[in-house]
Formats: sequence, structure tokens, C-alpha cells
Amino acid sequence: MATPPPASIADGRRSGYCEATKTFCSLRPPVPLPPPDAPLSFTSFAFSLLPSPLPAHPVLLDAATGQELSFSAFRSQVRALAGALRSRAGLRRGDVAFVLAPARLDVPVLYFALLSFGAIVSPANPALTAAEVAGLVALSGASVAFAVSSTAAKLPANLPTVLLDSDHFRSFMHNDDVPEAATVWQSDTASIQFSSGTTGRVKAAALSHRSFIAMAAGSHALTHKPRYGCDRMLLGAPMFHSLGFYFALKAVALGQTTVLVTDAVARHGVRGVVEAAERWAATEMTASPPVVMAMVKERRDLGALERVVCGGAPLPTTAAEMFRRRFPNVHLCMGYGSTEAGGISLMIGPEECTHIGSTGRVSENVEVKIVDPVTGKPLSVGQKGELLVRGPAVMTGYVGDDEANACTFDSEGWLKTGDLCYIDNDGFLFVVDRLKELIKYKGYQVPPAELELVLQTLPEVVEAAVLPYPHEEAGQIPVALVVRQPGSKVTEAQVMDHVAKRVAPYKKIRKVLFVDSIPKSPAGKILRRQLTNCVQFGTVSRL
Repeated sequence: MATPPPASIADGRRSGYCEATKTFCSLRPPVPLPPPDAPLSFTSFAFSLLPSPLPAHPVLLDAATGQELSFSAFRSQVRALAGALRSRAGLRRGDVAFVLAPARLDVPVLYFALLSFGAIVSPANPALTAAEVAGLVALSGASVAFAVSSTAAKLPANLPTVLLDSDHFRSFMHNDDVPEAATVWQSDTASIQFSSGTTGRVKAAALSHRSFIAMAAGSHALTHKPRYGCDRMLLGAPMFHSLGFYFALKAVALGQTTVLVTDAVARHGVRGVVEAAERWAATEMTASPPVVMAMVKERRDLGALERVVCGGAPLPTTAAEMFRRRFPNVHLCMGYGSTEAGGISLMIGPEECTHIGSTGRVSENVEVKIVDPVTGKPLSVGQKGELLVRGPAVMTGYVGDDEANACTFDSEGWLKTGDLCYIDNDGFLFVVDRLKELIKYKGYQVPPAELELVLQTLPEVVEAAVLPYPHEEAGQIPVALVVRQPGSKVTEAQVMDHVAKRVAPYKKIRKVLFVDSIPKSPAGKILRRQLTNCVQFGTVSRL
């Protein structure tokens, strides 16, 4: 059961609501953090949490090959690589390193090495097109890139690139030239991650070392409570994704073995992930809603599994109930967070996991506020409004985008999530709808505005709007409403092919409906809610 909230909460002890401040506090005990002005990198913090001697089990395991890396080898490689990157590659504190690589054992080593001396890690999806990659490189201000042979061609030709699958890079991890330790401040940017925020325009969110320190400290504090089994954590989320990036970092700090879902496993889809969980007797795993649903259908021996953390997109209630019936001894822990805010809520323990439909209780050291989306007036228990978040894990801001920062943060430093939520009498957070317009396809963010721009490059298209459509397996799929040029005979297949050639596979349009017009406001904004009926009357089932 949750620990009672602090005495400062005058009422709402079950919900965490404070009438005096009109905010909701976490019902979990506060987790002490290092003094904010103390120099400390995430790497140093994570290594400080490990026991001595180091754990005997591996820190990393390749789910496809079984190749392992021990904790001692991991720490040695991190230190050697950090030294080589500074002395031989000339990288310095504050340099932005763009990472375009699939899941590999050396990617977490690279992350920890860069963070150890204050370089900034900016990971991106290797499935992106060259044009998309070029845009993110420019947005992040990267001065160097790390890739593999299969992804390097997507990078701008003038960007210095180190190949992870080269002898040159491998030699870095056996480097003996280790410079003096670099001073890294917790306020320094640790990672630049890409998000569409509350609009369809991709932005670069800057996350500090303290952000990851705060989240890892919270996770570490929970290990002193009854454990759910953290021997082997199957990392189903990709490490360029904010969830996968954090879990890769956190697992080291907690002394877990991370089982990496590499391309050889991922190419088999959700079935490959479930098979890997069985093969390696995973005790914990991250899973998107499609994987959770596949686990129910696949007849696999998952007897070692004790905990599944599900996030990235809503999980249908029926799917959650089926999962509980199929795996009555497994805790299905729903969570809610974002690139910009970090972890906002998570289910902890068997009692919380019974609250199907919620995303758990507000995380430790986090405070939230529910406000009327029109007036900004604070709301109370059970009232629906926009969720605002404040805490040490919140991003420092979008890089080079003062306009977006002004729209995202209020005058008191609260981050506006753009999500319509409420908190019930027991402190459980429910995400009702998104005020923002992002489409969540299998946990990935698909910005409608980006696809609309691509559609409008097709000469036969006058205008277009992209909307989400509910789908049982994918969560949502992107559907395009297109107004054709008079006399145009362009087909649905041609429109979808045009988009597919220009965007990453997860962003593809899955259905096209041709319409006579697209309603817009006087300011030219697409009135998406008026288009909902058009989509509902279309037959949309394809993935």
C-alpha cells in the first residue's frame, strides 16, 4: 500500500490533493537527491549505486546471440571509451553526439562514456530517411555522429562519423590514455531527444543529468521495497526512444541484466519479442500495447515473468483484462510520461495494478496540477482538465526554440502536457484524451502536420489532413483525408506510396479517404474534430 502523503496536505490524503496549493503531490515518500549544485554526471551517479564487488551476472545480453557483457567489463569499456573519445576523437563537454544505430551491446557503453565527460547524447531512429535525419542533425546542433555501416549513408556528408562496427571504434574500448576526470554539472544537458510536443513540429528537448539522476534515484528507492524480480529485464523499447533510453541507463544503476532486443529479434515483430522473453527467462520487461496483446495470444512459457511495464500508448481495457486472466501472477504496470516530463505516473505493486484504465499514481518527487484548458483555473479531484507537471525530471526546454518554450511552460515553471486527465479519490491518474494532435502508432509519435506537408508535395493534392483512427493492435493508425485537384485520378495506393517513400515506416499513411473539402478555422487551422465522422465512416483496418 502507498505511504500516506506528507502532513502539508490539508485534505485529500487518499488523492494527494492539497486545497491550499491546488496541486496534487505524490503519495509516495520523497526520494533524497544529491544537492543540485554538486558536480555529478549520470554515469558517476549510476556507478556509485552499484555494490562492491560488482554483480556477478551480466549487465547486457544480446537476445539474438546470447553474447554477454559483464559489469566489470562494462565499466572498464566505458572508462576506456570516454578517454579515447576525448584524447583521440577530440570530443569535449557540451559537444552533441548524434547516435543513429540499432540496439547493440556497445550502444549503452557509448551512452555512458559520452555522459561521463559531459558530451550530449542525441539518439535517433535508424529507420528515418536521410532527409529526416538531416533535419534532426541540424536541430540538435550535432558536431559528431555515431552510426553503423548500414545507417551511415543517411547522415550528412559533412558530419564527422564514427562507425560502431569498425575496428577503429573497437580499439577505443581498449584505450589506455585516460585524461583527467571532467567536471560535469547536474544542470548540464545530458541528452537531446526529439519530440513533437504539443504541436506537429519536431522539436529538440534538452534533458539534464539531474533529470536522469532523479528518475534513477526513484527507481533505486523502490528496490528497497518488495521486489518484483529484476534479474533479467527485457528491453523491448528501442534505445533511441525516451522510454528505452532511460531504461537502458536505469538498469545499469539498479544492477539489472538488460536483455537487448536487437534487429535479429525485432524483425520477427511482436512474436520475436515474446519468444525472447521465454528464451531468456525474463523476469521483467518493457512492452508496448501490441506486445502485451501478443503475449496473451502466444502460447509461450513465461513462468519467470513477474512484471511488465507498459507505456507509449493507451492499452485497451479489454486487453488488460485478458492479460490478467492469462498471467494472474504477473504485475501489468501501466505508466505515463513523456520525453519532456520524464516519468509522471506508474503502477507499483499488486494493489495498484488492479486499477485497470489508470496509469498509476503520481511518481515520487513529482507534483502535478489539473487546470481548465480554456481558463487555466486549477481543478480538484475527479475533474477533467489539462495536466501540468513540475519536478526535477522535467526537461530544461526545447533547444533554440523560445516560442515553443513560452507555449510549453507557464510563468511558474509548470510544463503543460497537452493531455486531458483527471485524478480520482485514491490518487490514480487517468488520461482521458489528448489535447495535442499526435498520433500514437505502436508507441511511436506520428505528427499529423509533418505528413500533411508531405502529402501536399504531391501535385495532384490540393490539401490534406491526417487524423488518428483507433486500431486494436497498433493503438492508432494515420488516416489521410485528401482533396484532389479537379480531374485528378490519383489513387489511394499512389498517395500512400508517395508518403511511404519519404518517411520512416511507422509514419506511413495506412488509409486514404478522398473528400470534397477540409474545414478550417478563420486562422487556417484544420478543424480536426469536424473531420472525425469522415474517418469513422471509412473502412480502416489495414496496418
